[in-house]
Amino acid sequence: MEKMDHFYLDREEPIKSCLLALREIILRQNPEISAAWKYGMPFFCFRGKMFCYLWVHKKIGQPYLGIVEGKHFEQPFLLQEKRSRMKIMLFDPEEDLPLETIESILQQALQLYPK
Repeated sequence: MEKMDHFYLDREEPIKSCLLALREIILRQNPEISAAWKYGMPFFCFRGKMFCYLWVHKKIGQPYLGIVEGKHFEQPFLLQEKRSRMKIMLFDPEEDLPLETIESILQQALQLYPK
């Protein structure tokens, strides 16, 4: 198995299912989005540029979606923490994912990448 497969499959439930669902949500937003292993984590690229990534927050243990160009967003549910460019959206793996919110943010983020 590849490192990326291990990232998902080595997680405990319900974090594993949450991350796998997020991966599917991201990939179905646009056919030009591709998965890649960068910086020791699963990244998603759009037209060859880094777009977003998935990770698990070290301090609170929740999965999150990192938006590379997050600095352009002002939504209160996107956290900057100590990042200058990226913002993250945390998820409670015990609850349903906010699909409409995730898709809306991803679609807005796609608009930041020139054609």
